[in-house]
Amino acid sequence: MKVSKKTIIITSILILLPIIFGLVMWNQLPDPMPTHFGADGQADGWSNKSFAVFGLPLIFLVVHLICIFASTQDPKSKNYSEKLFGIIVWMCPVLSIFGDGMTYAYALGYTMNMTKYVMMFVAVLFIVIGNYLPKCKHNYTMGVKLPWTLADENNWNATHRLAGYIWMLGGVVLLVNAFFFNVYVFLAVVLVMTVIPCVYSYMYYRKHGVVKREEE
Repeated sequence: MKVSKKTIIITSILILLPIIFGLVMWNQLPDPMPTHFGADGQADGWSNKSFAVFGLPLIFLVVHLICIFASTQDPKSKNYSEKLFGIIVWMCPVLSIFGDGMTYAYALGYTMNMTKYVMMFVAVLFIVIGNYLPKCKHNYTMGVKLPWTLADENNWNATHRLAGYIWMLGGVVLLVNAFFFNVYVFLAVVLVMTVIPCVYSYMYYRKHGVVKREEE
C-alpha cells in the first residue's frame, strides 16, 4: 500500500489549517486557552496561546506522518483494506480540524458541551472502523495484533469478524451515551470492545492451534 505525495501534502495542509484560523483570530483568542476538558464538558486545563495555535496541529502532523510511515513499511501492506487504510490517512486531518475547531469555539465563548461532541465523534469513528475491521487482512500494523492473530491468518480473520461486530455495537452504545455522558458506561464499553476480541482470539488458538502458511 502506497500513499501518493499529493495525498500526504493535502492531508498535512489540512492538519495545519487551524493555525491559519488561529493567526486570523489571534487578538480575539484568550491567553491561556482551554485545551483539556473534564467529563462534564467544562475546561479543566489550559495552555498558552502559542502552544494551542501552533503546538497542537504540529503534534497531529507528527503523529500523522508516523502512522503513514509505519503503515507503508509493513511487509504485508498489500493486505490492507483500502478503505481502512484511508481512515488512517485521513484520521489526523479530521481530528485536527475537529479538535482545534472545538477548542477555538470554546475559547471564543461559544457555549457547548465539549464532552458530548467529542464522544459523538469517537462513537462514529468506532462504528466506521468496526464496519471495516472484518475486511482487514493479515498485517503487522492495523487490527487486533496478538501473538495468535499474527501467527495464524485463520485466527486473524475470525477475531476481526467478531471485533467488527463488537466495535460497531459498542459505537452505537457510546453514541447514545454521549447525550447523557456517563464515564463508567464509556469505560465499560471500551473495556468490552478491547477484552472480548483478545479473549476470543486466545480461545480460538487453544482450540485450533496455529495454522502456518507460507509467505507469498
